[in-house]
Amino acid sequence: MSEIIKEVNNSIDPIWEPEVPEFIIENDDEESAETTEAPVQSPAALRWKKWMRWLFKALIVVFIVAATLGAYELWNYYYNIGVPISTKPAENIKKLQMPLKQEAAEVVLTHDSIFGVALDFYAIHGLRANIEFVEPDTADASVFLYCRSADHKADGTYIGSLVVDGKEIQHDVSRLGYMAMVGDHMVIGISRQETVKDYVLNNGGSFFRQFILVSKGEKPVRFFLHGKVERRAIGLMDDTLYYIATRNKETLYDFADALCGYGFTDAIYITGGNDYGFYRTADGERHDIGNVEDYPHKKWKGVIPWLVFRTR
Repeated sequence: MSEIIKEVNNSIDPIWEPEVPEFIIENDDEESAETTEAPVQSPAALRWKKWMRWLFKALIVVFIVAATLGAYELWNYYYNIGVPISTKPAENIKKLQMPLKQEAAEVVLTHDSIFGVALDFYAIHGLRANIEFVEPDTADASVFLYCRSADHKADGTYIGSLVVDGKEIQHDVSRLGYMAMVGDHMVIGISRQETVKDYVLNNGGSFFRQFILVSKGEKPVRFFLHGKVERRAIGLMDDTLYYIATRNKETLYDFADALCGYGFTDAIYITGGNDYGFYRTADGERHDIGNVEDYPHKKWKGVIPWLVFRTR
């Protein structure tokens, strides 16, 4: 019996124990480090990148310097014109809008001399000015004074911006003095800006440019016309516009110097020298100016822009 029990015990399997799974953890740090590490660059590539950074910085500096110089040149071109400015363009536009004082239509002639320069002063009162291409008739009683205005070249091209009755004929800021006329208003000034011209253009007026003679009581440091001839100008003194003529041949420098010494705050040149013109006194009587043999002007007929002062 005991043998049977022993045989049975021997045939029974021992108690089963579950198999424990084996986990293997691999360390990929070295492999990741190898894959994310930046590739080693050659010294030549590093030098190239460094050079490109310096080039980019240099280009930025060059751009800033160029922009600064450009801004200065723009300012210098439009504002630093060598003489002080007595009336800014915006102020002259306001003058063209202000109510006018009522005056009798007349031109008052006075004579004087200063620094050895003999001058005739034609004070303009109660008149309106405009640019016309037909020379006035001596019998036209509405005309109290007329003279030349802008210059032109041999091909008829005008020098300096020119507007007539609200139509722009020429755009050119090579000459810095100007005269503007809108309705019964008229002003003179010194500026390279075209804001006054644009105002005139938009309001049906007239405008021309000429050389500076006087600005804020000072003359320019240099002049572009030389020699001695009879000289003409439009000048401003004590809020009155004058047509001014030398009685003798003078240099432009001496003419401008005399105008400064006499007290004109602003003056612009009028071309034509001793060309014929006339003025009328309050009684309507006509008085000749210049060489009467020049009348009527046949050369450049219809091309010359005449500055004509008529009754309002």
